[in-house]
Amino acid sequence: MPWAAPRTEECAISDREQGERRQDRLDHYPSGDVNSLWMWQHRVPLRRVARNFLVIYVCRYLPYLGWKNALYRRIGVNVGSHTSFALSATLDIFFPELISVGDETIIGYNTVILAHEYLRHELRTGRVQIGRDVVVGASCTILPGVTIGDGAVVSAHSLVNKDVPAAARVGGVPARPLGGE
Repeated sequence: MPWAAPRTEECAISDREQGERRQDRLDHYPSGDVNSLWMWQHRVPLRRVARNFLVIYVCRYLPYLGWKNALYRRIGVNVGSHTSFALSATLDIFFPELISVGDETIIGYNTVILAHEYLRHELRTGRVQIGRDVVVGASCTILPGVTIGDGAVVSAHSLVNKDVPAAARVGGVPARPLGGE
């Protein structure tokens, strides 16, 4: 059974107004009565998923940051200059082209950046935009549709399910503003 048309006006992601909630920036693809994860091959060709899987899992353990960034760019990730992905960082295997990481940003050990959510009756996709000079701590999860502003800091083990303003310090599950210096 092929995917139904998305509930948004267009399939392609377009620039959306700042200030919208994360949920409003997601594209929705209903899967009918079938668990949406069983329908992934109707959205992404097997060859692309296999290529993305190999690149992403090689990059998880590759110690050379320049090579890592070059490989990520080959699968469509927008990676800024001098961006660092730590050991075991994992990017979205199905939709890496929806991920953008700014210059001089650090993505911590074992962090997961997702551009999709497979739910019981629908697939949701959304751009993840991580700004310049951002630090994301170890073992964080960043959900689709999230924007993290320039200079923000996300503490370790955080779930980022909402936008993070520029220069903000957030942490926790779900991530909330942190006080103090």
